[in-house]
Amino acid sequence: MTMAVLFMVIFLLNLVPAFAPPTWMAMSWIGFNQPEQNPVLLAVIAASAATMGRLILAQCSGWLVRGHLMREADRQNIDVVKIWLEKRKAVTACVLLLYAFSPFPSNYLFIAYGLTRLRLWLIAAPFFLGRLASYAVWTRFAQIAHTYLDPEMELEGGYLGVYFIVSQLALLGLVFVLTRIDWNLALNEHRLRFRRSIRGGDART
Repeated sequence: MTMAVLFMVIFLLNLVPAFAPPTWMAMSWIGFNQPEQNPVLLAVIAASAATMGRLILAQCSGWLVRGHLMREADRQNIDVVKIWLEKRKAVTACVLLLYAFSPFPSNYLFIAYGLTRLRLWLIAAPFFLGRLASYAVWTRFAQIAHTYLDPEMELEGGYLGVYFIVSQLALLGLVFVLTRIDWNLALNEHRLRFRRSIRGGDART
């Protein structure tokens, strides 16, 4: 029952596009309050749930944003990034793996990835491995902390602070900015230029 609840909670946290508590925080809380649990088993369940939730988030991003909200010119612009990434699958996977080891939020990363309509395994495999390792570490550290701290102590503060809200808004804003970059110019000529909409559905700077 505990493992089933853990899976559902982590899955839902990673399905939310923004403002959900960080999963590493949830794993630390579980480790601190259940020091007898196997941290590797907890990490496997959490990483599986997190990966599944993020992949659905990426699919929803592709279906809703790319499929219904973006203009054809914007889709073609994003496809330039898709082609560039497809030619560098190994590098892309390694970068995503390193990122997944970190505690940084991944919601905006999967939303942006969903816009490219790239194959999901390219981001799923490194994300799972990186989160598996990081969740195991966070859980184990919390279990060790349990032996030195008072289990009845109340931890002050909450995740929904000004910094968290501002950072989430900034990262989601970054996704929008990335869609406005002229990627053909940026990747082929190494010059940064932003696209803007004009009457008739075309785009120019």
